[in-house]
Amino acid sequence: MATLSAELRPHPTTPCDAVHRFAATLETQGPHELRIRFRIDADMGRLRFPVPEAARRRDGLWQHSCFESFLRADARDAYYEFNFAPSGDWAAYRFGARRAQRSSPELDAPRLAFSRHAAGAELTADISLAALADLAAAAGIHAGVSAVIEADDGRLSYWALAHASGNPDFHDPSTFALCVVRA
Repeated sequence: MATLSAELRPHPTTPCDAVHRFAATLETQGPHELRIRFRIDADMGRLRFPVPEAARRRDGLWQHSCFESFLRADARDAYYEFNFAPSGDWAAYRFGARRAQRSSPELDAPRLAFSRHAAGAELTADISLAALADLAAAAGIHAGVSAVIEADDGRLSYWALAHASGNPDFHDPSTFALCVVRA
């Protein structure tokens, strides 16, 4: 089992002083399972999170508070984007190249758990890689972990392990800053 932890940072153009600390952990859970945990320490009364509802696959989650993960097998151009909303909604996409050749892979819904309290929140997503052949067979998975956080006034802040120059862009290969090495 491999575990990696890192801090997420806001994009310089979208700070959010309600967030005090933002951490992410990636952990392999057997040969074809990956657990991603997001922990945010914040003044939760100043942030907006979608309310829990019946979970479904849905596009556009990034328009409000949403936790995201980008996974690329070894050093290939193709990668996957996963979106996890505190509501339980989720999305998954496969890109053949940066922001190109998008498709929606057939896979089981990730297992999501979201908890919130006055000083923060945590979202855990368990993803099965079994149906994603290139990730399931990869010796290393390069990961970009990020989030969009909505403040109580509707402004969005963009958080990631690393930010490329210019506008926030979670698809930039330089933001895939972690590498989970699998045996």
